[in-house]
Amino acid sequence: MELYLDSANLKEIEEGFKLGFLNGLTTTPTFMQKEGITDIDGTIVKLSKMVPVLQIEALGNTAEEILAEAERQLALGLDKTKTVFKIPVSLEGVRACKLLRDKDLLVNVHLVYTLQQAYMAMHAGATYVCPLVGRLQDQGHDALALVEQCVNAVDLYGYDTKIMFSSVRHTEHVRNAINVGVHTITVPLKVLKQLTENNFTTVGTDQFIMDTRLMMVKVKEAINGVNPVVSEDTTLTEAIVKMTEYGFGAITVTRKDGSIRGVFTDGGLRKLLVDKGRDVLNAKLSDLEYRDPISVDGNVLLNDANVLFKKTNVDTIVVTDNGKPVGMLDIQDLKS
Repeated sequence: MELYLDSANLKEIEEGFKLGFLNGLTTTPTFMQKEGITDIDGTIVKLSKMVPVLQIEALGNTAEEILAEAERQLALGLDKTKTVFKIPVSLEGVRACKLLRDKDLLVNVHLVYTLQQAYMAMHAGATYVCPLVGRLQDQGHDALALVEQCVNAVDLYGYDTKIMFSSVRHTEHVRNAINVGVHTITVPLKVLKQLTENNFTTVGTDQFIMDTRLMMVKVKEAINGVNPVVSEDTTLTEAIVKMTEYGFGAITVTRKDGSIRGVFTDGGLRKLLVDKGRDVLNAKLSDLEYRDPISVDGNVLLNDANVLFKKTNVDTIVVTDNGKPVGMLDIQDLKS
């Protein structure tokens, strides 16, 4: 099934065709008017150089006028093998389709709302026949049944016509198009970008990335470069200020020789305030008692740190190099 982008927004078109596998672009005068485009011919020429196949409108009151408009647009420098002329279905429209096809020009007969219209376009040799699914459904019609009937007619009678599923509103329409067996679909960028999205896929991918990171990245490569350290003669008040500046809920307390005495945490602070009151803020960190600090060498893999996190049930671990603190690893650093 061919996949077309339906747009006249240059940024959208550039973004969409970076995928590298879109078959072409459909656009309309209405799209161009909404984008504020005034130089239609210039825009058409520009788009023709950006996309593999360009489908543009050829309008006129008679078949001869439609043919003349198509030939005028070709004279702008368009490649007739890469340009499809869109013609609204009508008696003059299908007559124009035959005239263009006799000159080996590609035609999309669109604005199709009935099987009878589609049949006339197919029999006139239309390269594409384009029912508007979203618009039909807005009017309460069974648009999918029409599309399926068009596909069946092509298969049954052997018409050299591709049924294009258009007026796409959401990803369910794309699934419908695949199930019905259309030959071509044209979708807006918003819907196109949603076609690969799935929450289970996202969760699984994130898990793969995290597990790969645990096995390949060293602890010292994961810390953010901040080393939240204060000496043991620092007061609790000063330590709170430092914790705020460092942006950690814990801070490493060191002795005069630089070795680690312990870790002071915001949880420990709250317990001290409950047990001893506000006067404790005047105490020094050297007045407190500490458990043996939980630390990890900066040269080991994050996987080792992950095991330590699970074993100790803490949120931060001191990172060391030759026994000296060089930073602090937060449990969230395992994921980023």
